[in-house]
Amino acid sequence: MGEFDAAGDLVTGALIGRAVDHGRDDTHGAQGGICLNCGTVLVGPHCHQCGQAGHVHRTIGAIWHEILHGVVHFEGKLWNTLPLLAFRPGELTRRYIHGERAHFVSPMAMFLFSVFTMFAVMQIMGISPPPEVGGSSQFRAGLETGWTESALQNARAKRTALNAGEPRAVALDREIARLSGELAELRSKPMAGGAAAKPVVRTGWPRLDKGIAKAEQNPGLALYKLQTNSYKFSWALIPLSIPFVWLLFAWHRRFHGYDHAVFVTYSLAFMSLLFIAVMIGGAVGVPGNLIAAVATFVPPVHIFFQMKGAYRQRGWKALVRTAILLVFITFIVTLFGLLLLGLGLLG
Repeated sequence: MGEFDAAGDLVTGALIGRAVDHGRDDTHGAQGGICLNCGTVLVGPHCHQCGQAGHVHRTIGAIWHEILHGVVHFEGKLWNTLPLLAFRPGELTRRYIHGERAHFVSPMAMFLFSVFTMFAVMQIMGISPPPEVGGSSQFRAGLETGWTESALQNARAKRTALNAGEPRAVALDREIARLSGELAELRSKPMAGGAAAKPVVRTGWPRLDKGIAKAEQNPGLALYKLQTNSYKFSWALIPLSIPFVWLLFAWHRRFHGYDHAVFVTYSLAFMSLLFIAVMIGGAVGVPGNLIAAVATFVPPVHIFFQMKGAYRQRGWKALVRTAILLVFITFIVTLFGLLLLGLGLLG
């Protein structure tokens, strides 16, 4: 089922990205007539009043056509964007900032597409939190406990609807006794390494204390929730990163917050695509040393050239700002991790 979930994430991400991106609809050369959305007389393939395409689909095939457009080429703009994003990121960022946008996928649409694709690939490849946490099978034990609790609740709910003595009721009584014994055994297992359970941290905030207690009792599930939240809230990296990039150019009035947002969003999109390439490379047998080298050196090199081209910096200035930004990234990642941890504990 993971492959189907991954495919669903991929299609959803593409369609969301296409919806966010302000591209043209497929018109098939429609000319003249009346806009079906606002009633304006058409003078071209699109309505000049509301922007809707003059030609609209109303067939089952059109649904698959929309999905194909969304996944494959974002109306063809994906293929204009990807080469520049990979090899000339500074030029792409600068051209988009200065208004050349019809040929490119917007930064947010590119980011959404890359993030959904990244997590889809992770699902396909079975990348998940490690089953061994703290030297024991904490993650697996946590899942078993959850499944057993759920099965026990379901059995009890079914038993209440039956009368004593019925064959089905007798069978459910045995099942309830068995599940209760299994649950008691699972709960009695010691923490990692056979050590006694750690004392629960108390903060005075009941909701947070409850989350901390659950995480201490079941660190594997807490790690799973952390991965899930990183998928859902990956967009938070954008507002977290913009202030740090702004600090690099705080005294330059010609650069604005929007410029930094475009820079950050395209950069994050590339990093997601790079991570996809690294995962696929590892799956097909690319040597680990080569993958490690790519993962280590490509990100700073890409940031340098994007910085140099987007802000028209001299080489040494771009190098200095890249070095500072790499330090800032450690703070950004830390803040993002704390955000995910807080969401996981409070959720």
